[in-house]
Amino acid sequence: MWSVLWAAVRSKAPYVTFPVAFVVGLVGSQLEWFLRGDPPATAQEEKSISEQREDRKLQEIAGEDLTKVVSLKDKLEFAPRAVLNRNRAEKS
Repeated sequence: MWSVLWAAVRSKAPYVTFPVAFVVGLVGSQLEWFLRGDPPATAQEEKSISEQREDRKLQEIAGEDLTKVVSLKDKLEFAPRAVLNRNRAEKS
């Protein structure tokens, strides 16, 4: 008799455990919502890493004068190297 009972329990286990798990989860969720209350309202959502980086860069250059730049003629590292430096005038 016990073997028949265990075989029936084993075959019907998914049909019993799913509703029980569903009810336990629903009750737990409602209990947690009741204990915690409403979530705090956030004024501003979190910014992404790229947005934070852009804001930081904008703050860094806010005080600088962007019209004063070094001439490209004075920046030798950006000029392509001529073959054996024949065509480049010596800078003194």
